Amino acid sequence: MRLISTSGPLPTRDTDDFWLRIRKARNLGGAVLGPFEAWLLQRGLLTLFLRVRTAAGNAEKIANFLAAHPAVVEVLYPGLPGNPGHEVAARQMQGGFGAMLSVRIAGGESRARAVAGKLKLFRQATSLGAVESLVEHRASVEGAGTLVPDDLLRLSIGIEFADDLIADLMQALAA
Repeated sequence: MRLISTSGPLPTRDTDDFWLRIRKARNLGGAVLGPFEAWLLQRGLLTLFLRVRTAAGNAEKIANFLAAHPAVVEVLYPGLPGNPGHEVAARQMQGGFGAMLSVRIAGGESRARAVAGKLKLFRQATSLGAVESLVEHRASVEGAGTLVPDDLLRLSIGIEFADDLIADLMQALAA
């Protein structure tokens, strides 16, 4: 296997014509990080394991809180024992079940949007994997014809104090 890296590896099985074309395109196109971007990447990698572990731990606490809340229809998170993919996730994932979860809010689309709008610590955003917690009403992002339920909120959990995030969700669900 050969690796080409511009800030992430591109593994290929063989050093064949295809790999050589990719390598040439990278070299001619200048697809490499600048010094500042490389420094930012290096700096971020130093604490990546801490941020991932914290976010995954927060997500598990939040998923358990939401699963027990009467205003919640369903929580989609592989860390919950009732999730259809839990057994596979438990075998494959180490150190947590990730920082992403989806929650279906009782009351349909208008209620889900209202809950998202009442959150104070969660930013409304489509981007995922940041250090701050994010929420999005996925059906409105995808638009007409989406297969995503209109009562679903997608949460990307960050590294804030989990109890603060739970309190924020609690007040938004109660409003």
